[in-house]
Amino acid sequence: MSQLTFRNAKEEDVGLILEFIRKLADYEHRLDEVIATEEELKKWIFDKKQAEVIFALEDGKEVGFALFFLSFSTYISNVNLHLEDLFVDPEYRGKGYGKALLKQLAKIVDERGYGRFEWTCLSWNKPSIDFYLSLGAEQKDWNVFHLTGEELEKLAND
Repeated sequence: MSQLTFRNAKEEDVGLILEFIRKLADYEHRLDEVIATEEELKKWIFDKKQAEVIFALEDGKEVGFALFFLSFSTYISNVNLHLEDLFVDPEYRGKGYGKALLKQLAKIVDERGYGRFEWTCLSWNKPSIDFYLSLGAEQKDWNVFHLTGEELEKLAND
């Protein structure tokens, strides 16, 4: 049976991060929009610490990733974890790895005392929208999803 683990990205993973970004962009039919470079990712993620990345590993092989950063909500006067990108390689889907990545992020929100866990989703991506709603996420008019309170705690501690 396969074992899923997680690890934080290290500076030497910048090429792998870019590879996952390109895979996600290809899935979204937006590969031509990717102008990110390893140098810029290194600068913003590792040097300036403006974002973080975690990898999902099956038996030690990176099969998915999540890139996130903090935003601030004046309404709740607290920071939010904003998930920018989440991607699981197609051959590893259907194993619960997407949910497991979200659960890891929910734990980070909970452990660090952030106010909310939020992300956006393309309006045409109905499978993802349905998945997020099944977790108890609230869909806002602008396609931003939130997990807070009881639903966040449930996902973090499930």
